[in-house]
Parts: sequence; structure tokens; C-alpha cells
Amino acid sequence: MIQFIQDNTDTLITKLHGAESLNIVVTTHHKPDGDAMGSSLALFLYLKQLNHNVTLITPTDYPRFLHWMPGHNDVVVFDFNEKKCKTITEKADYIFCLDFNDLKRINEYGLVVGSSKAEKIMIDHHREPSSFDNYRFWTYEASSTSELIYEFIKKCGHTDKITAEIADCLYTGIMTDTGSFRYRGTSSNTHRTIAELIDKGARNSLIHELVYDTNTVLRLKMMGFVLYEKLEILEAYNTALVYLTREELARFDIKTGDTEGFVNYGLSLEGIKLSVLIVDRTKLVKMSFRSKGEFPCNEFARDHFEGGGHKNAAGGQSNDSLEATIVRFTEVIKLYKDQLQ
Repeated sequence: MIQFIQDNTDTLITKLHGAESLNIVVTTHHKPDGDAMGSSLALFLYLKQLNHNVTLITPTDYPRFLHWMPGHNDVVVFDFNEKKCKTITEKADYIFCLDFNDLKRINEYGLVVGSSKAEKIMIDHHREPSSFDNYRFWTYEASSTSELIYEFIKKCGHTDKITAEIADCLYTGIMTDTGSFRYRGTSSNTHRTIAELIDKGARNSLIHELVYDTNTVLRLKMMGFVLYEKLEILEAYNTALVYLTREELARFDIKTGDTEGFVNYGLSLEGIKLSVLIVDRTKLVKMSFRSKGEFPCNEFARDHFEGGGHKNAAGGQSNDSLEATIVRFTEVIKLYKDQLQ
């Protein structure tokens, strides 16, 4: 059973059940992953069953391998529809903020959400949340935000409203955020939830195929290029490093989500305790960190690269050039030599 660190949603649930046609926005972090979209689409589909006016707004686009998900065609992307998103958000009664705990994680859309008079609800499983919300359904003990959405619907007394489509969404979110149920955050509660979702109609085998077995030829070639030419080992720090330039992304026609999972390959090497992927995106240099054991990726990302996340999986960013970011990384990693040996 999940132990919630903060949960003050009793009054909120009463309001959701006691009124119809509330204007509700559901949103999630920029460049949403499987858990972000799985939890958001599941909540979107659930709230629509309560006869509310619900809009799912993502700050940016998201990977093609998630476009099959139920509700995808109803998603409004802020980057492509700023005026529409601002109008909808200004009229909202409630804004559900899923899988993030700081408005900086939704880019420019964060200013719109922050200035809205709507009450904000945070449902999240990351550490050190900031205080922008009115209601909070939060713990870092959950495997994923999708697992929390299942718990939220259960708390509402509406597990009977979990359709096969909602089950597909929640299964996708839990599967992707647990690394197919192998990360340390996967609990017995996670497995019980998964079993119940399969009983509700989640198509577990097909979902795995749709998420992991829909590569393009160029993405597979990019993977080979990364492993053969770009993988560096910093032996003194038991660290694997990959960095990608804008030109390399263009060479392989890389789209949103195409580098998903690349950072994990370094961790498969014997003796490696930290794997790092640094990618030169259009606006920022983006960074992904994965570790084994006790090395705190979230603290490392927070202290040096404006990021955060989980102990063994975190992200960061840099406003410097790719070259300057790599230099900075190779300098700060020296501070952690003892922890990585």
C-alpha cells in the first residue's frame, strides 16, 4: 500500500462529484514521456465521464510511439496553439498538474498556468515539490504518476469507471516509468495495480510492442552510431558518456522521443555506475542521468544542471553551448569520484 506524504484532496473530490460541467485543464511536463501521457490521458478520460469540460494541454509535442494512445487526437499542444491554450486556461476552474512539481517544468506555459485563477492540483511522485498548488496528491514512494492516478480514481470510489482505454493509458505509464517493472521503485503495490489493469482490459503485450517495437530505420542506425562512435568511458569515475550535436540529430532525422532510452545502454556495461546523455537541442542542451546503487542523480542534476528527478534517474539542462556543457560536466564529475568508485 502506498504511503502518501501529502494528500488534502477530500474537499476537491467532493467538488468534482458534486458539480457538472466544470472547466478543467489537465497538463504535464514538457516533452512528455510515457508516464506523463499515460497519467494525463487516463485522468482526462476519467474526468470526462463525470460530465466535466476537460482539455488536455501539453507544453510541447511528444514521441510518435505514444500517438496510438486513447485520447491522443484530443490533445492540444501549447507550442502550436498558444492563443487557444491561453483562452482555455484562463477560463478553467481547476488545473491538474501531473508528473511535475514546479511550473518551470512546463516552459512558457508555466506563466499561463501560474497567472490563472483556477485552483491547481499536483499529482506527482518527484521529490522536493515547489508550492504553486492548492491541492496535493503526492508521494515519492510511487513507481509513477500513473500509479497515483489509479490510486486517485480508487479514492474517488470509481474503479468501475476504469475502462479498457483508461487501463491501457495507466499500464503504459507504469510500464515505461518502471523500465518494464525492473527499477527499484517497482513495488508489490505496483504489480497488484498492473494485475488489476490487465483485468480491466489493458492490452499488456500489444502496449509493449507499440511502445518499444516501432523503430524507424534511421533511429536504429542512430543507435548503432551512438554505440560505435559516440560512447565514451570515463574510467576514473565509472561513468559512460554520450553527447550528440545538432548536426548528428539532423543527419538521422531525429524527432521527439527518438533518443529515448539511449542513456540506459551505458549502465549495461560492467562496472559502470553512472550513464550520461547530453543532447544539443534547439533552445537548450538537454541532459539525462542514470545510475546504479546509491549515486544520487537527482541531487547531481539539481546542484549543477538546473534539474532533478529520482535518485537513479534524473534530467537536467544547460544554457551553455554543447562544448561548454561537456567541459562543465567533466569538471563537476571530479567532485564525485569517491562516490562513483
